Amino acid sequence: MPASGFLLPDTDSEDSAPFWAGTARGELLVQACADCGRWRFPPRPMCPHCRSTATKWEAASGNATIWSYVVPHPPLLPAFAELAPYNVIVVALDDDPKIRMVGNLLATPDGPINEIDPATIEIGEPVRVVFQELEDVTFPRWVRA
Repeated sequence: MPASGFLLPDTDSEDSAPFWAGTARGELLVQACADCGRWRFPPRPMCPHCRSTATKWEAASGNATIWSYVVPHPPLLPAFAELAPYNVIVVALDDDPKIRMVGNLLATPDGPINEIDPATIEIGEPVRVVFQELEDVTFPRWVRA
């Protein structure tokens, strides 16, 4: 576990490395099937629609809608307990609403994950992606559009 206590993703995973390389450049990339063209997230080795193993990566607009959210409650890992209460949102991408990503709603692009009062979050609210770096991993997070 990193010194911060946060659980960080494996950015070198064969399936997801291009996603994390994109976030590091400030791009929101979605894995697509190189045969049928359908997007899929999270990244995986085979298309669930046509079973092709051919993949490509396409840029998403970064615009989305809040599909759902939760407010985690203790017990939490120590690194997260210090930030509670905070939100965890699920967004549906405008480019393809079947593609959903998990992140946090922030008030400002560089703000902490607990700067929004969870009671103010509304399902259906438009958001846009921003990127924040934590220990050499750049995470997609969201601000109100």
